[in-house]
Amino acid sequence: MKAKNNKAGLLFQQPLKPLVNPDHSLVQLSEVVNWSRFEEKFGSLYSPDSGRPAKPIRLMVGLQYLKYTFNLSDEAIVAGWVENPYWQYFCGERYFQHEPPIDPTSMTKWRNKVKSDGLEELLEETIKAGLKLKVIKKNDFNKLVADTTVQQKNITYPTDAKLCHKLRIKLVDLAKASKLQLHQSYERVGKRAYVMQGRYRRAKQFKRAKKEVKKLRNYLRRITKEVERNIAGNEQLRIIFDTLLQAAKKLLAQTKKSKNKLYSIHEPHVCCIGKGKSHKKYEFGNKVGIVTTAKNNFIVGALGFEGNPYDGHTLRANLKQTMNLIGREKLGDVYVDGGYKKHGCEDIGNVEIVEKGWRKKKRSIKRWIKRRSRIEPTIGHLKEDNRLGRNFLKGVEGDKMNALGSAFGYNMRKLLKKFTFAYIFMLKIIEFYRNLAMKSKLKTRLA
Repeated sequence: MKAKNNKAGLLFQQPLKPLVNPDHSLVQLSEVVNWSRFEEKFGSLYSPDSGRPAKPIRLMVGLQYLKYTFNLSDEAIVAGWVENPYWQYFCGERYFQHEPPIDPTSMTKWRNKVKSDGLEELLEETIKAGLKLKVIKKNDFNKLVADTTVQQKNITYPTDAKLCHKLRIKLVDLAKASKLQLHQSYERVGKRAYVMQGRYRRAKQFKRAKKEVKKLRNYLRRITKEVERNIAGNEQLRIIFDTLLQAAKKLLAQTKKSKNKLYSIHEPHVCCIGKGKSHKKYEFGNKVGIVTTAKNNFIVGALGFEGNPYDGHTLRANLKQTMNLIGREKLGDVYVDGGYKKHGCEDIGNVEIVEKGWRKKKRSIKRWIKRRSRIEPTIGHLKEDNRLGRNFLKGVEGDKMNALGSAFGYNMRKLLKKFTFAYIFMLKIIEFYRNLAMKSKLKTRLA
């Protein structure tokens, strides 16, 4: 849908242009972003003949930019939009609004509509805006750095007792909703076993705790078998219970050394990734590949992967996405760490693996090898400031969308720094002295 056209204006409404400072970073950046490309890209996803009129595409895109730039939830960004005239101006409003533009759930629905391919357009536009503002140059794309990190999912720490207890409760609740007659729900004894298991572990009485876990597994096994007996022959009920029953069977079958374990009921694709950190040995989520420019750490690629693939197997997909975003058929030098051995990307670009013995290389190469580690603080900022540290979006597609969102949010923060007061003041000083030099040159010529 196209943006609103309020040329006539509305009575008793306050225009935004006199309210906002034209030198403000968001006002300046809103003039640089090419909003029309999003209307052309996403316009085909809307149907003009069915339902109520859709919200302007610029509003929805602007809210996504603001959400990941300022590290806010959907609810917080919609509530803050009402109070902030600069956010309203950035999203294309001409008059100050006193009511929320949308319900926060509309942001989730819009993301699910455009998917990760649509959010790639938002990341590509930040790269183009960076080129317009000269935050980055085309020559910066000749030297890139790639690395991976873990994006944690919003799940509780998984234990066998917790998973068995919650899965039994979900199966019993669904059975009651479907009006199935269960011989026993194990509600009282199951809750007691779960509580006692935690108490015994706290007291380091591990044999007793193990017995309580065994009870919880038995309760879940009995409920699973009874539900299967009751739904036998009923295809409709089998479809309703299929997801929970498959999860229960997988949970009951897995052991300590099993692969592809179940760590979450509502996010079954989550995997355990060992990081070896002293404060956090394991992280539960998925792997994300990040590609930045070596010179100024501007993100030119972000891709979420399902599970925990080997780093070397992720590089080709990561670099192909970068090639599409920056519009190149082949890349220059790409610097990676030792985890990318046997990457098989020789046809895409010159991949330099930074490992022992790099100090013996030429000085011109060493200069760029030293910059490989600069991607580490970038990943830290993505996690702390741009919502990569905890992913609240659902499913595998949500993993990809959150990775892209954190990437264009990071780039937006870099672009906003271009318009800070100190930077503008410095530009004005440079312009003043440049004009002064031009005047002196004119005087000497006239003399």
